[in-house]
Amino acid sequence: MTERHVRTLRRMLAIGTMAALVGPLPSAAQGARTQRSPAAAIDVVRDYYSAIDAHDYATAWVKWGDRGRPGQTYAAFRRGFAATWRVRVRVTGPARSEGAAGSIYVTVPVRVDGLTTTGRHQRFDGSYVVRRVNAVDGSSPSQRRWHLYSATLRAR
Repeated sequence: MTERHVRTLRRMLAIGTMAALVGPLPSAAQGARTQRSPAAAIDVVRDYYSAIDAHDYATAWVKWGDRGRPGQTYAAFRRGFAATWRVRVRVTGPARSEGAAGSIYVTVPVRVDGLTTTGRHQRFDGSYVVRRVNAVDGSSPSQRRWHLYSATLRAR
């Protein structure tokens, strides 16, 4: 089996697992209502790690926003995961939401468990801050969606 086949199978399994966990998709009206919730912000963190686990770095990159992770090129971002074989994230506590200057920020505490291509286990604890702009004059649809704003992770 080629590496491409393995990645495809992993994506299909991840999609099937996620579908089983989340159940039926909400209607458009429910989706619009829940997009502002801390649960929707937590989903961004989970989706980010699902993309990394599937080696879908382009999808992971845009979780940081239209221009990707601030201060880092896409090539450097991708290289940063070159030795990552598997990765899982677990939310370790309640998400905290705050508003400031037209934006909502949600801090999501996490534990990240990874396995490198050489079989070494890695564990990180910390948090992500996820942000979205409120519907203010001049804000774009992409600014009004949740995106990763910052990360603070410590190796354990």
